Amino acid sequence: MQRDATLEYAKKLDEQDALKSYRDEFYLQPDIIYMDGNSLGLLSKRAEQSLLSLLDSWKKYGIDGWTQGEHPWFYFADTLSEMCSPLVGASKEEVIITGSTTSNLHQLIASFYHPNGARTKILADELTFPSDLYAISSQLSLHGYDPEEHMVLVKSRDGDTLNEADIIEAMTDDVALIVLPSVLYRSGQILQIKELTKAAHERNILIGFDLCHSIGSIPHQLDDWEVDFAFWCNYKHLNGGPGAVGGLYVNQKHFGRKPGLAGWFGSDKEKQFDLSIQMTPAPDASAYQIGTPSILSAAPLFGSLEMFAEAGIDRIREKSLKLTDYMTLLIEEELRGYQFTIENPKEHNRRGAHIYLVHEEAARICKALKEYQVIPDFRSPNGIRLAPVALYNSFEDVWKTVQILKEIMKEESYKKFENKRDVIA
Repeated sequence: MQRDATLEYAKKLDEQDALKSYRDEFYLQPDIIYMDGNSLGLLSKRAEQSLLSLLDSWKKYGIDGWTQGEHPWFYFADTLSEMCSPLVGASKEEVIITGSTTSNLHQLIASFYHPNGARTKILADELTFPSDLYAISSQLSLHGYDPEEHMVLVKSRDGDTLNEADIIEAMTDDVALIVLPSVLYRSGQILQIKELTKAAHERNILIGFDLCHSIGSIPHQLDDWEVDFAFWCNYKHLNGGPGAVGGLYVNQKHFGRKPGLAGWFGSDKEKQFDLSIQMTPAPDASAYQIGTPSILSAAPLFGSLEMFAEAGIDRIREKSLKLTDYMTLLIEEELRGYQFTIENPKEHNRRGAHIYLVHEEAARICKALKEYQVIPDFRSPNGIRLAPVALYNSFEDVWKTVQILKEIMKEESYKKFENKRDVIA
């Protein structure tokens, strides 16, 4: 990218942006620059409309909304799954919109973790989001194993990133299952899923990935990569709303496997209301559902996924890389001398959709940014995540964010804040 740190150049990039029309689809607050879409995506007008539409079907049909209206609730999860499947590179039968990140991980571990002989351990990493480790630990305990001994965590060499060679080295004969992130939530590093999956399968180990920080921001080819399973939330880059229903993927080669946690909505739909004592699981990923779908929490996703289908994940990724390239350029040009270090990988094939800045005053700098109406994300102990989102952030947003950050550092206005996180960071 041309090394031009002027506002005029940022505006020129915005004029050339093929996705610029989608910015008008979102509720952007006046004078606020939102750089936290990798924690919670903004509300779009289409997501709002799909929520209101599903709410109206409840008003109009009552219980008959399960089978009547534009989007009958009984099949709504399947509708969303079909819309979502291109984003993970899977068939519609391999995806189901259900549960939450952690409940889906519990379901998948319960279904795929079968300790046998010496193979009793679950391999993860020390940089993954802690909720995944909590789930792994509790599942090991339920099987009667000590998590301190049977949860193996790959160490980071630098505290921010992982080396695939270290992960592969840890794939020893006592590992029964592997659970890794596709993108590290702090540094934004993309793990090489194809390489890791191939290595795991060569060692007869099943492997799954947490896609929370990659779905909706980078393309996936889970089928081509032969990943066994995956799971994710839909409220970050997919803009499904706070607490939106999550999703999971199960490779079709595992169809017919009995779900570890059975529930009636995992039934074959033709037999579900027979209410038989013996469950007949659905023949595909739908079998991994447990309870009745949360229709109103899933509703906004319909409108959001419509936009992803139109914009295309490849074009979204292309713009995302341009945004983060530009932010990197500006940080290097404008913030020289202020003791910031960029800890995310710079290579396109290893960088997700956010910039990870490290500074010893990170917590108070984030508070100062909010006072200047820039919404960042603090990650303990000293990280600032800035996520320019392709569908609603502009290059001018990026330019202004760095200029505001420069002013905060120059004026030392961050010093009036306490250097510790708020209750929610």
